Amino acid sequence: MSIRYPVFLDLKNKKCLVVGGGQVAERKVLSLLECGARVHVVSPEITPRLRSMAGQGRISYRYGRYESSDLKGIFLVIGSTDQDEVNRQVEKDCITRNLVVNIVDDPTKGNFFVPAVVRRGSLTIAVSTGGNSPMLARKLREELEKNFGPQYEEYLNFLGDLRKDVIRHVADPETKNKILESFVDEQVLALVKEGRVDLAKERLISAYRSGRA
Repeated sequence: MSIRYPVFLDLKNKKCLVVGGGQVAERKVLSLLECGARVHVVSPEITPRLRSMAGQGRISYRYGRYESSDLKGIFLVIGSTDQDEVNRQVEKDCITRNLVVNIVDDPTKGNFFVPAVVRRGSLTIAVSTGGNSPMLARKLREELEKNFGPQYEEYLNFLGDLRKDVIRHVADPETKNKILESFVDEQVLALVKEGRVDLAKERLISAYRSGRA
């Protein structure tokens, strides 16, 4: 398998198709919605949760088997059926149309696969083994979840706001760079890792004031 190019896609308001309606499809739908996608599901059967989401208007749903016409206006496709014939047809149709397509649990099909992901607000850490061992990717993700707790979301939000202020008010490039580097020095990151976010914030503010002075 060739080396894959890692990329984070902006799916906000993009129409994405999920072919299949089982538990795996449900997980894929939820992850797409989390990224702001407009999700359309095609399947003869869907889970109760997907049916409820369709009833609420959170997703659109067409009852029936996949057809190539389902790809009209679609940006990204996920094939998650348990039928190889259907998955192969989805892949073939998408590749012909230069669409982004993933066939779940088969990295040899399609042109992308979904990595194991840790999310902490704006912080996203993705792990891939190139399809060689999804289980190892999951284990590594679990380790990362332990090392990067929920406090990183609060810290990163604060850091982002402070960084914008530095960019707006510090003109000298060298001074600006020194201040930004001080925001992520080892002592600050150690405090965040320990969950002492308030103290880390104080260090950031102090470093900013000292740098400007």
